[in-house]
Amino acid sequence: MSSFEGTWGFPPNARVAVIVARFNQTITQNLLDGALETLRRLGAPPSAIDVIWVPGAFEIPGTAARLHDRYDALITLGAVIRGETPHFDYVAGAVANGVHHLAARGQKPVIFGVLTCNTPEEAEARAGGKAGNKGSDAAMAAVEMLTLYQNLSGA
Repeated sequence: MSSFEGTWGFPPNARVAVIVARFNQTITQNLLDGALETLRRLGAPPSAIDVIWVPGAFEIPGTAARLHDRYDALITLGAVIRGETPHFDYVAGAVANGVHHLAARGQKPVIFGVLTCNTPEEAEARAGGKAGNKGSDAAMAAVEMLTLYQNLSGA
């Protein structure tokens, strides 16, 4: 029986794009800071990381699709917070589905680090507060999946 898993060491010569929504920037900046710190801690040199800002979470899937062939892994970060209208449901669902469809191609890791929260307080808690930093978690997942995909390519 064979067993495969990724590691948390950034692969040499790998390139990662972090796509970040500017909307709710006080939250998304904290997610980005967590992701960048974690990537650096795992051995990624600054030259291996590009940060791409988009207006809002809705623009993440299209941007990820456009960049998909240029990078070894993509990390998507955003914060969609429920309001008084159904807009939240449309945006959160569209972003999740768009990122999922790209990730499901299985060619390279596309990590979903978009918060979908009921309140700003929930988002703040997940962007460096008491619930940790989901940007950091997304970066860890990206490196682990990147190394797993590399291990699977030799299987």
